[in-house]
Amino acid sequence: MRVLLILFLTIIITLPSTAQNRSELEKQRSEIQREIEEVKQSLSQTKKNRKESLGQLALLQKKLRLREAAISNINQQINFIQGNISQSRNEISKLKKELDTLKIQYEKSVVYAYKNRSNYDFLNFIFSAANFNDALKRVEYLKSYRSYREQQATNIKSTQSLLQNKISGLELTRREQSEVLTRQQKEKLVLVEEKKEKDVVVSKLKSREKELSKELSSKQKADNKIRASIKAAIDREIRLARQKALEEENRKKAENPDVAKPVTSTKKDDIARKRSVFDDVPGGEIISDNFEKNRGKLPWPVDKGHIKIGYGTYSIPETKLKGNNPGLTLETETGSSVKAIFDGDVISVFDVDGESNVIVRHGKYFTTYGRLSSTSVSKGQKVKTGQVVGRASSNEDGNGEIEFLLMEETRKLDPALWIRRR
Repeated sequence: MRVLLILFLTIIITLPSTAQNRSELEKQRSEIQREIEEVKQSLSQTKKNRKESLGQLALLQKKLRLREAAISNINQQINFIQGNISQSRNEISKLKKELDTLKIQYEKSVVYAYKNRSNYDFLNFIFSAANFNDALKRVEYLKSYRSYREQQATNIKSTQSLLQNKISGLELTRREQSEVLTRQQKEKLVLVEEKKEKDVVVSKLKSREKELSKELSSKQKADNKIRASIKAAIDREIRLARQKALEEENRKKAENPDVAKPVTSTKKDDIARKRSVFDDVPGGEIISDNFEKNRGKLPWPVDKGHIKIGYGTYSIPETKLKGNNPGLTLETETGSSVKAIFDGDVISVFDVDGESNVIVRHGKYFTTYGRLSSTSVSKGQKVKTGQVVGRASSNEDGNGEIEFLLMEETRKLDPALWIRRR
């Protein structure tokens, strides 16, 4: 009885965890499949162009990563199911042993009852007591014994029912395992085909290596010009912020002459305090904090699009092509709206090789929206999250494209870590 109770409690306790893990894996699988479908839609758009592009390659590589993630998810499900099967087998084995024990005990009680089945035997057992109290104890014993037999019968039925349920559950789990294994095999076959598809695109891009080299070289030159303009704009903002912070400090000192005389702020002072100069500007620290709190949750600057070239160093497979991207190169539809990802102030609108660029300050953070065909904001203007700052220009492949950069003062950051996963 005790073994049965412990086993039953163990099964009950493990059920919520099992359901939770299963739910999490299914949710993850659905999300991966959703992303794969989105990539497929984007690929169908890029395939309208006759020649292969870096954007197409980036999408294929992303699809491969997602497919591998889907297979990994299935592997986790298989391990989870196998663990359930192993656990169910152990529980069935324990239940069978418990059932055998209960049957043996019940059999003994039945034999005993049969041998002492006459009313005379029972009455003789009671009246042979030494005294009245002893007779009462014998009556209670007989009642308890009858109850014990009834409980034995109930335990046997309960154990048989629990055992049958576990066996049925095991069969369902085995069928589920078979279905998941079939799904795993299909995903692996799809992965093989998608790798072939990527290899074809890589091969064709390799044949266009000189053309792509010129394209990336032109991008690198434009990136350098954008970076120089960003640096100049941020340096100017730092000087203005330092001046405003000093004016604010002196104003407070003037209002309270008992405080020590005003002191000037220097760049060394800012480094020593490990504070941004923008934090000393009224409201600056709050804006910076709010921006930081939204890390990983900030919206994309375009409604539809994908990362053509990621942040940092990159290389094109099977070619000598490589580079270093200061931000994210996002491919979208030509003329798509480009939007501010957070509330801020437009500090610069400048031109690079006939294309417009907008820099927005968010406290000590700066976002740049580059390669715009047109702008809809001007320097000094305040913008809200989601407000259109311009339109995406067209790239060499006929798709829309923008450069999206993120800085913390003069330090480059990877924008992909700050915007929502897509």
